[in-house]
Amino acid sequence: MGIVHTSQGRLDPPSTDLLSEPAIVAQLAVATLGARTKVNWLHLIEDYDHIREPIAQIVPGCADMNRRVRQKAGFYLPNAARENNYETKTGKANFTVSPLEPIHLSENQFLLTTLRSHDQFNTTIYGLDDRYRGIYNGRRVVFMNPQDIAASGWKQGDYLDITSHFAGSHGEERRIAPRFLLVAYDIPRRCVATYFPEANVLVPIDSVAKISNTPTSKALIVSFALSKARDSVMEEESIQAQV
Repeated sequence: MGIVHTSQGRLDPPSTDLLSEPAIVAQLAVATLGARTKVNWLHLIEDYDHIREPIAQIVPGCADMNRRVRQKAGFYLPNAARENNYETKTGKANFTVSPLEPIHLSENQFLLTTLRSHDQFNTTIYGLDDRYRGIYNGRRVVFMNPQDIAASGWKQGDYLDITSHFAGSHGEERRIAPRFLLVAYDIPRRCVATYFPEANVLVPIDSVAKISNTPTSKALIVSFALSKARDSVMEEESIQAQV
């Protein structure tokens, strides 16, 4: 982890009109900012060395980046913990112990976490299979303990609508994500899981961690209802669950 190295595309572009991500960002910047920017965006994308030059000047540990990135296996970024170097008053690693704040669920409510599949990097989805969890040809699924499924009167293969519940400063807020395939899974009772970004709609804008301001995508209070919606596209997906 924390290693910087070059990468090389192995596939031929599907079209001569396909733009790289840096090219898209640069052209958006030019179109949006116009004369209000001092950055020569188009120069940056002429050669990716041009992007690494300002990175080397700004990001700690990236000095002389264009040369070092071409070394075999790249180079390590600084890591204070690895180097046992703690810039604290004590010169040691300081740990903070925070009290646990239990999340209380009402009847028929669950605690939902969102997660990534095997064929996914952050929000970039490369395929519809998740060999980690035995899901194939689809992502709109919700994992639930088999005992919870039975207690709720549902069965694996049912389609459920998910509703999130959040008590914010403006009162209770509810958000709905329709039609998720129910999958029995070895997960603690009253806990459920589904993939993001499909479930991002369930995360309230104001529901964030107190200090980091991170969205509470790992701890959403939700409830379920059998879905009445029909979606031909989803039906054609024929999601397979082998768990």
